[in-house]
Amino acid sequence: MADDGNNTVKRAMGEYRAKMRKCRMERGLTHANLALLIPASESLVGAVERGTRSPTESFTRGLEKVFGLDGELLDLLSAIRGPSPKWFRRWPAIEEAATVIRTYELALIPGLLQTADYARAIFQGEPAAIPEEVDKSVKVRLQRQAILSRPNPPATSFILDESALRREIGGREVMRAQLGYLLDMMARPCITVRIVPLSSGSTAGLIASFVIAQDGTEAAAFLENAQMGEVIHQADVLQKLTERWELLSGLAQPTYETEKIIRRVMEYVS
Repeated sequence: MADDGNNTVKRAMGEYRAKMRKCRMERGLTHANLALLIPASESLVGAVERGTRSPTESFTRGLEKVFGLDGELLDLLSAIRGPSPKWFRRWPAIEEAATVIRTYELALIPGLLQTADYARAIFQGEPAAIPEEVDKSVKVRLQRQAILSRPNPPATSFILDESALRREIGGREVMRAQLGYLLDMMARPCITVRIVPLSSGSTAGLIASFVIAQDGTEAAAFLENAQMGEVIHQADVLQKLTERWELLSGLAQPTYETEKIIRRVMEYVS
């Protein structure tokens, strides 16, 4: 029988603590020594290792740097935070650390801008969707959106194909609420949304959606197909995606025109 979400989280936390302790002991570090290197408080180091406190993103990145790891603890951190496919576990940590996020979406409203009802309708459309798993997936998606409400949110730029607005997900009421929420989010200084109109015809975005996240000089991309997704760090792929973004950006309408397009679609679904 499959483990429930709580068992998955507990197992991931146990692996995290064991990995942390093993790496610390191998390097002959006390809690105080490790705290200075992260940096963090000695009490936090001890609490995380004992399992009385959950690790944070910045704490985990500090451990990864001190121990010379390559994402092992970040993978576990994503599992600790909630249920998600293994191939997706590294992306929320990258997303959270990013200072700039560029998203192109062909068919759907991007996850960071989705309402709970819209997200639920998407997950319910998956083959053999289980209600309990749908609820967990919605919760994880909404938790990711917290980066847009923190004091120092990333600069987020979204380019959407107009078809993403016109695909009626969850029925007219859900779709209208989603479009209204999209307009509300566009009012935030850190968020830019632009639409590539259907009249653009064939574009550089018809193959697939993609996300590029940047933190200083570090960059990563996320690509997803019908079955799974992949985090990309290769410079040549990132360059090609950036070029594709620039082509789409040239077709995208300015924000004031984008607002008009969204309001016209809202009238259609009302």
